[in-house]
Amino acid sequence: MGTRIDWLNDPEAPPANSIVPSANVIVVNDQGEILMIQRSDNGNWAVPGGGMDLGESMPGCAIRETKEETGYDVEITGLVGIYTDPNHRIEYTSDGEVRQEFSIVFTARPLAGEPTPNPEALNVDWFSPEQLAELKIHDTMRKRIQQYIDGGGQPYLG
Repeated sequence: MGTRIDWLNDPEAPPANSIVPSANVIVVNDQGEILMIQRSDNGNWAVPGGGMDLGESMPGCAIRETKEETGYDVEITGLVGIYTDPNHRIEYTSDGEVRQEFSIVFTARPLAGEPTPNPEALNVDWFSPEQLAELKIHDTMRKRIQQYIDGGGQPYLG
């Protein structure tokens, strides 16, 4: 298995050769904690998410990816924003794919499940917003989480 490298505003970044509509999900429990995974491909902590499959909706993708990566069934509750910065590229060393960012970030609440590590997530756990500062999180993911925390009522479009 290769690694994932996130490039942001880096002139050394390889050029993008694909774009994949993806969903990320900020799952929040009754205590206000956020569900996070520690990615197996780079060790960073992130909210669950991944690429949309043919034949599914974007909210369906968000629900499926959350279940696959965390073990939790969730209900979508809102929208944080749409993230399409062409200066954020995601390189997968296993096959040479370099994606241009295209992610829709949803909010959700857990319905059922247990934290379940898997091949994509070394660890699955809940963290308070204050605890997130201690985690290794890429700047682009931290931005998404912070925009959720800051609120404001309007989804981010960028």
